[in-house]
Amino acid sequence: MSCTLDRVTKQWCDGGKHKRGTPRPCVKLRGTGEKPIKGEIQLLAASLMWGSQRGVPLGPSTCSPFVQISSASRAVQHQKPLLKHNGMSFERSFHKTRFDRPTTWQTKKESSQLPLRFPSRQTGLSNMALLGILLDSVVFRVGLLAALRSRKLNGQTIGVMITASHNPPEDNGVKLVDPMESWEVYGTTLANATSDEKLFEAYHKIIQECHINLDTEANVIFARDTRSSGAHLTSILTESLKATGTIYADYKLLTTPQLHYITRCLNTKGSPYEYGEPTEQGYYKKTASSLRVAMRGRQFSGSVTVDCANGVGGPKLRELIKHLPSPSEGGLEIKVVNDDVLTPERLNHQCGADFVKTTQRAPPSSHAAPMTRCASLDGDADRIVYYFNDVDGTFRLLDGDRIATLAALFIGDLARSAGLGEKLKVGVVQTAYANGASTAYVTQDLRLPVVCTATGVKHLHHAATKFDVGVYFEANGHGTVVFSDLALKRLNKYEPQSPAQSSALETLQALTALINQTVGDALSDLLLVEVILAHKGWGPKEWDLTYTDLPNRLVRVEVADRNIFKAFDAERKLESPPGVQAQIDAAVGKFKNGRSFARASGTEDAVRVYAEAATRSETEDLAQKVTTIVRQAGG
Repeated sequence: MSCTLDRVTKQWCDGGKHKRGTPRPCVKLRGTGEKPIKGEIQLLAASLMWGSQRGVPLGPSTCSPFVQISSASRAVQHQKPLLKHNGMSFERSFHKTRFDRPTTWQTKKESSQLPLRFPSRQTGLSNMALLGILLDSVVFRVGLLAALRSRKLNGQTIGVMITASHNPPEDNGVKLVDPMESWEVYGTTLANATSDEKLFEAYHKIIQECHINLDTEANVIFARDTRSSGAHLTSILTESLKATGTIYADYKLLTTPQLHYITRCLNTKGSPYEYGEPTEQGYYKKTASSLRVAMRGRQFSGSVTVDCANGVGGPKLRELIKHLPSPSEGGLEIKVVNDDVLTPERLNHQCGADFVKTTQRAPPSSHAAPMTRCASLDGDADRIVYYFNDVDGTFRLLDGDRIATLAALFIGDLARSAGLGEKLKVGVVQTAYANGASTAYVTQDLRLPVVCTATGVKHLHHAATKFDVGVYFEANGHGTVVFSDLALKRLNKYEPQSPAQSSALETLQALTALINQTVGDALSDLLLVEVILAHKGWGPKEWDLTYTDLPNRLVRVEVADRNIFKAFDAERKLESPPGVQAQIDAAVGKFKNGRSFARASGTEDAVRVYAEAATRSETEDLAQKVTTIVRQAGG
């Protein structure tokens, strides 16, 4: 059964019978992570109301057909307009979404309604994550936004990814892949429209303010990870795209970086900056061919065990392996573990990059021998961390800071060996959460510049583009390497003066194709690390010995109102509450190599306190002192 809107009100018609939606209380938020990924500002709230008192969540009927279009074909959905207003028409009606579960969820603070926030400007990825069953109206509105954005960009392709990354399996979310810019203000407006009339007005206002021609073709592609709610949410997205007459393509199951790759390929096809074949197979072929070139004359040593978090990265890694040289041919031996995608509840359960990073131990299901290289992906394969157990059983984490320094070291060496040391400016971008020892290593040992930005990959990526070669990773393992257009031109036109220069140049050129420059990509980052270790003849121990991390501690402090904590200087200092930063500075000054900062959470009324010092005991002491300062200031 489907319902259609007979006019722009809260009244629904079905077979001539008048119906009204039922109230939806706010919902309890589930684990959205400590901080946004790829600059993603998480969904803060919850049950969207169509009316201020008796509303209906926006979204299509759950019985709507799930339209699937293969990656090789795309289709325009032509429907007779059912709803018109001021020259704007939706070619299909909005539908009422039914929920089977009791509506008894509440936010922690028992508030009646909280806002949804879209992210600030970033490199094309926004995200909202929540319990999967509560995202119907959010996904529908994201579809509206994606179609408008494509039309504004004269038909460029916008990507929509249904995933909640490292969150529990019952959660789901939506990420918007946009060509280098986001519409956070308009997204927030659509997400917070409290009635159908206001939503309609907001939609039309965007059209007017942005001078969007509705006759312009709109193109949207989408995919999902392995969560059980994904198919339902993509069906809702399909209905939204049909409603706006959008050309769309369903790429079914993909990793988030694969959707980014395809989006970039579609938007650069036929241009001087053509990125590759816009298909999943094109992704594998490009990655595999560049790996062969990068490893020319080199051999991999040993195997790497990869924990795929029981997410979409598992089957995609196995597919990628089919395109790589086998171990008998001198290729890399990749042992895949935790790739059960048939049991949804196992997703991210005691496995995955976030589990390893936060618990500081290997997944229980990983039985790798001592000194064996191990890596863990997250649920949608856009982040990766390495680790190993020492000969005495000690767990050693090689996180995003370690990957960034390894990549910066190798690329810097290659540039100098190719004779391009003075022509390619290599830089590293970090956040305040980067270990101080890694910063010292880059600046003092590698003699490369370091830029610190606010938390969120949107900030890191933007800063990385200021270098000829910008390396950025957050400590959680999300990051990549970005080559500027000028750097790519120099690499392609440069004439080496010796065989050694020619070999280094060839490897450097291969890295530009091996690395997924659109976004952090666990699969390509995995191969990047393995290439570097092979070239240097290192195992995990040698990598770990490049520098010694300072002991650090991260503490979550609950406060009455996180919004009173205002940060500046890349979130390393507080400007309010007044006097708090002076107290923190005084506490830090008492410890050798002391550093600490407090940053408001983006998802809950809490403040994160980070502390590091020369010894573990001093670190714990400093963290406790700063925690006390924050708790007293927060009330």
